[in-house]
Amino acid sequence: MAALVHEDLHVELKRPFVYVRNGKGGKPRPVLIRKEFVETVREFIAWKETLGESMLADAPVFLSSATGKPMTKRALQDAFNRACSVANVKDHSIHDARHTYASELYRASGGNLRLVQKQLGHARITTTQVYADVFDEDATRAVEMLYARMKETP
Repeated sequence: MAALVHEDLHVELKRPFVYVRNGKGGKPRPVLIRKEFVETVREFIAWKETLGESMLADAPVFLSSATGKPMTKRALQDAFNRACSVANVKDHSIHDARHTYASELYRASGGNLRLVQKQLGHARITTTQVYADVFDEDATRAVEMLYARMKETP
């Protein structure tokens, strides 16, 4: 996110995405975003324009209000932590958000591990396999709850 520039935001397309140039593992990839999120991105860009920030293709998306320079990874982590504090969300990191995204994407895709692998930029499917294991635990717990409920009903 620290290296994100305006030309990486592809929100005008039928299938909007953010182009990650140098994500985990240094692999570039498009990351799909919800159409509903596009309006939030547009509002953010409009707000940046009112501040007089550059909208050129190679201009950074996230600038430090203190320095006027692109935000560093550490500054973005600090901003995330402050937002979590305001929202009263404790003990979470940006990386936790990545894991949540991956787990929920895996569930929503009906267990499409290859899709999750591509979205996360993992080189090996075995790296992505951890999300399937989490899903397997969910499935086991759900089956146990199902049988517990069946015992409760006459």
